[in-house]
Amino acid sequence: MKFYSILILLSIFVVSCKSRKTVKNDISNTEIITNNVNDSISPVIIEKEIVSDLVLYSEASNLTLNLIDFAKQFEGVKYKFGGTTKAGMDCSGLVYETFKAFDISLPRVSRDMAKLGQKIFLEDIKEGDLLFFKTSNKRNIISHVGLVVTALPGNVEFIHSTTKQGVIISSLAERYWYYSFAEARRIL
Repeated sequence: MKFYSILILLSIFVVSCKSRKTVKNDISNTEIITNNVNDSISPVIIEKEIVSDLVLYSEASNLTLNLIDFAKQFEGVKYKFGGTTKAGMDCSGLVYETFKAFDISLPRVSRDMAKLGQKIFLEDIKEGDLLFFKTSNKRNIISHVGLVVTALPGNVEFIHSTTKQGVIISSLAERYWYYSFAEARRIL
């Protein structure tokens, strides 16, 4: 008897887990964005949910996830000042090319990128946000940028290009990056 009671409770739990309905197959509830990457057009589908004439998007949109995945393809690429290809790239080249692949125009230099979007607090950082750093001891200007790939409480990771290791993922908790951090900005 106890076994059947547990089985009934579990089946109720499984059936009631889904708290909202998402329409997946209706094209009118799907936004398709095309991008031009390597001369081929790839669709990016962002699912929408319509509730009482309001359109709700998921917290981490498919666009953000696609941006992050695009940037991650450059992991291991060596550093090259002014570079924007797999042959070599710098920090702003990585961010510039990533956003450009999705038809989002950004300036080519990190200090100019830091003038765009909305400045956000450290505790409000989300995936897809940009982190800016002042890495030069001689000048007090923004000289480095990274794209947030993980944003959990106490664990912010970003992809960027460093002069010694090339394109890597680092943590904002690392001493060097923590003390060099200048600001975060939201472009999307």
